[in-house]
Amino acid sequence: MFRKKRNLLHFEKPVFRGGVLFHASTNGMSELATSLVSGITTLLFNMAMLKYVGEDGVAAITIIMYVLMFVSALFIGYSYGVAPMISYYNGERNHEKLKKLVGFSVRFIVGASALCVVVSVLATVPLVGIFTRTDSPVYELAVTGNRLCSIALLFVGLNVFASGMFTALSNGVVSAVLAFSRSFLFTVASIQIMPVLLGGVTGVWLATPVAELLGTVMAAILLLKYRKRYGY
Repeated sequence: MFRKKRNLLHFEKPVFRGGVLFHASTNGMSELATSLVSGITTLLFNMAMLKYVGEDGVAAITIIMYVLMFVSALFIGYSYGVAPMISYYNGERNHEKLKKLVGFSVRFIVGASALCVVVSVLATVPLVGIFTRTDSPVYELAVTGNRLCSIALLFVGLNVFASGMFTALSNGVVSAVLAFSRSFLFTVASIQIMPVLLGGVTGVWLATPVAELLGTVMAAILLLKYRKRYGY
């Protein structure tokens, strides 16, 4: 007599490990830092413009921030798009492909940054004209400010990519240090120091380029420091 065995479906309950979830959460600290400090730095910029120019200055700096955010979206999108590939190559220890990808990304971002600066400077008048009338006092302030602040676009892309790359490499601490230093420490220091050195509103316009430059220097140091560790 043959006995037929019954096939039983066995479902295993998912196991959630606290350490994995904690590591995944802390790996996104750079994005948390950027979101938290953006409101503080915006407030400091507004206070500085009120001090040196008045209400028109607040309107002008708001226009500049919109323009910078619009261009920065290009680099943020690229960094988010390339992050899964960086994580994959790092996970399979494929240092050759990882090195090629990082090298291509740096070259692309440098070229795109230079192009964005040229376009932003040349297109300052129509860009500002979207937000305010040409006969408004805000217009002249915003035109001057955009041409000076456009220098920051040389460095924004590299800073965004460096922070995103370390997040993709599961090094949330370094990524957070880069993001927090660039978006808060360097920015706050520049807002306080540059107007004093340059005598007023010109220093406020150049606060962002100086902060981004300092962020790029820090990013370059950390990229070189961890180059052998990750093999890029």
